[in-house]
Amino acid sequence: MKSSTNFQEGIPPGFFWFNEPRDYSAANGLHISTDPNTDYWQRTHYGFRNDNAHALLTKLAGDFRITTCARFEPNNRYDQCGLLVRLDEENWIKASTEYIAGDRSKLGSVVTNLGYSDWATTEISSTVRRMWYRISKRGSDFLLQNSFNGQTWLQMRITHMHAPFDELQVGVYACSPMDGRFQCTFEQIVIEDNEWKSQ
Repeated sequence: MKSSTNFQEGIPPGFFWFNEPRDYSAANGLHISTDPNTDYWQRTHYGFRNDNAHALLTKLAGDFRITTCARFEPNNRYDQCGLLVRLDEENWIKASTEYIAGDRSKLGSVVTNLGYSDWATTEISSTVRRMWYRISKRGSDFLLQNSFNGQTWLQMRITHMHAPFDELQVGVYACSPMDGRFQCTFEQIVIEDNEWKSQ
């Protein structure tokens, strides 16, 4: 099942844009300059509903593991980029680092089930400018991990998607919920067989 791309030859076959950014390039990495006021969030706490973040996705059925490495230069509060697993507007999972400003940012994830989002985070230094993310799927359960070096993986959370599905859209995303634009680069996307076991 393994497939890998570092975007040396543009957008690979089988991938498509959801909310295509106005400014991007795909050569020696996928470089995105986000449009302002873009985000993914549904209802919880804030009340608003946003489904306009940029995402480059492919369709997958069955179990899988997807990994990416992202470099980023945030400017404004909540600038973010990372991995996305999506069924539809009301059911999706994302993992990223969200810039807060000052010396602390939020390494975390959002899981949206049946139209309501949560946000689980841990604080990290705002000087971090590169992060690896990995999401493993087994059935309707998902393991989210991050790595600071691409070798040692840390668990972010284990979660479940409640809505039934046969196929998911998976890939990378980036957004700027506030004003301004955000520069980020995805060095690669690797999709392979799930190795997350039940025990």
